[in-house]
Amino acid sequence: MNISTLGNCKFRSPLSLSTVRGDGIGDFIPDAARVRHQVEINTPYDTPDILFEKAGPREKIYFDPPQTRAAIVSCGGLCPGINDVIRSIYLELKQNYRVQEVLGIRYGFQGMNPAAGKPPMVLSEERVDRIHLQGGTVLGTSRGAQPVEVMADFLEAQNIDLLFCIGGDGTQRGTHAIAQEIARRGLKKAIVGIPKTIDNDIPYVEQTFGYLTSIERALEVLDCAHVEATAIVNGIGLVKVMGRDSGFIAAGASLACQDVDFTLIPEVKFSLHGENGFLSHLEKRLARKPHAVIVVAEGAGQELMPKDERRRDASGNILHNDIGTFLLAEIKKYFRERNIEVSPKYIDPSYIIRSVPANCEDSIRCDLYARHAVHAAMAGKTDVLIGFWNGKYIHVPLADGTCCRRYLQPESELWESVLSVTGQPRNMI
Repeated sequence: MNISTLGNCKFRSPLSLSTVRGDGIGDFIPDAARVRHQVEINTPYDTPDILFEKAGPREKIYFDPPQTRAAIVSCGGLCPGINDVIRSIYLELKQNYRVQEVLGIRYGFQGMNPAAGKPPMVLSEERVDRIHLQGGTVLGTSRGAQPVEVMADFLEAQNIDLLFCIGGDGTQRGTHAIAQEIARRGLKKAIVGIPKTIDNDIPYVEQTFGYLTSIERALEVLDCAHVEATAIVNGIGLVKVMGRDSGFIAAGASLACQDVDFTLIPEVKFSLHGENGFLSHLEKRLARKPHAVIVVAEGAGQELMPKDERRRDASGNILHNDIGTFLLAEIKKYFRERNIEVSPKYIDPSYIIRSVPANCEDSIRCDLYARHAVHAAMAGKTDVLIGFWNGKYIHVPLADGTCCRRYLQPESELWESVLSVTGQPRNMI
């Protein structure tokens, strides 16, 4: 997990920190400090140990702050907390490192292509003062890539030394491509990624910002679905939440709610029909207690529907079929054929959940991700993603942070807890 650097750090950091433990002053992080990937021993999950470079402020930095110009870009779908990250990056750069100027790139990577986007805005304390109270992103966003050569030209033309890219796996693949092009040109620019996805599915990131806010908002919806379901005999509350390939939101919301009867996620396959199929178990549930609440992640059950791999979004992701409306139709059909009257209520709160401001815990995490990103960039770290592992912030090479997705493991404590809370069968195939 070696991190690329731009060269020797010859400037002393302007931060008022210490190198002495126990003196009551916050400490600089030695560049040799490491965080272990594997903390358990003598378990079935033992793996060859990986050491991550620990994130944090360095005593010596690569860039001379008064001569440094930075830029921030946010890409991909919305997520609670993006504005918090933008604000904290700006404040760390300007107030603590005292860099020359911070630009806000507008509408994602489009803003780095003069032929496709709008010119950047100069950020100020007034512009960012209250943005953490708003959902969305004040910079705007977009999906999809721009020609990497054009984006590198933009960084050169704008004399940008530090680029902070806020986004998910697609964004960070683009960030990695920019860093590679900058390195190919021999330019001394730091390119740093901040992981953003409420799906919580980025490798070496235990918890992305916005994830807990999404669970909190999903919980409100599930409580309403439960009320609807219990108000009538054989009431069914069906709620679809985000989770294209990973079921962390569905699982987390189910545990927080405690009233969910079935949680369907992409990592655990299920059948609709047959004695052990989902619909048969739903019928048995209604016979025992005449209401049910179902949570389904958007990527669950895709194998039950025709898939057209030609349908992709601007980021290159395969567009999933709508499991929510499909499941609703199958539930109605199943019970109609058996002359059992049911009253299903379908709720899809996806865009409501992701467009709200961050809650207090996510706001704290946003601030820490942002400030660790600034420390990394000022120290000349590049082609790097800020990760979070074993309770510590770490530096992850972007090539490793974008190599795959993080999935909810069916053998994990999290999924075992979901099975215990819902009472659903382990296997519905």
